[in-house]
Amino acid sequence: MNTKTLAVALSAVLTTSLANLAQADKLDDIIESGKLRCAVTLDFPPMGFRDDKNAPAGFDVDYCNDLAKVLGVDAEVVETPFPDRIPALVSGRADVIVASTSDTLERAKTVGLTVPYFAFQMVVLTREDTGINGFDDLKGRPVGNTSGTYEAIALEKDVKRWGNGSFRAYQSQNDTILAVTQGHIDATVVTNTVAAATLKSGKYKGLKIAGNAPYVIDYVSLAGKRTEYGLLNYLNLFVNQQVRSGRYAELYEKWVGGEPINLTVPGVYY
Repeated sequence: MNTKTLAVALSAVLTTSLANLAQADKLDDIIESGKLRCAVTLDFPPMGFRDDKNAPAGFDVDYCNDLAKVLGVDAEVVETPFPDRIPALVSGRADVIVASTSDTLERAKTVGLTVPYFAFQMVVLTREDTGINGFDDLKGRPVGNTSGTYEAIALEKDVKRWGNGSFRAYQSQNDTILAVTQGHIDATVVTNTVAAATLKSGKYKGLKIAGNAPYVIDYVSLAGKRTEYGLLNYLNLFVNQQVRSGRYAELYEKWVGGEPINLTVPGVYY
């Protein structure tokens, strides 16, 4: 290879390398667009819901607003039912998922998940007239849950393991709770936050909490596209700063009340 040919080849390699370095990632795109589009589920109070003025509200909505503020952009809530969270991100309708998304290994094959930004305890929600007083009483009963959620996956597995009873999947949290109220199913398993908000709302009469479900604490993450390392690194640092600044505890007190669940897994550096 002569000197001229070598120079041309090196120039091409250098040009390609610089072009790759200069290529903007999703974090840059969001900042340049002036808008952060958050996929948020709005039938999951107090995490996400519509207030009496039909405006998005809740912990996840505030979390999206906080993220947009530090990025220096406007927040846009993209309403997504639970089954549509990942499709909304993958299809480009949303930039990040801020919708109480459990950090399962299966989901991590499709999207990039951050360290936990919230955690839930699971409880049994049933009617007062079912005679159900604990999780073991669900055996042989018709139960159901919201399609695609951590608790739905766990409860359906238990029904199959028991070999009796039945499981129904519903499109939304409201549909699931309404099914319990109307007697289509006898009980469901929901987060402690949903159960408390449901009873407090007064919209569903005759319901009660029948103890905890024996499921591990549900740690939930923010999510971005799996290949967007710059954005995911930023989101991890954002979660860290929300906790150490006291903002996580402030939002927890505002929307849930009481002492927030610790976001670290015992015995594991997460």
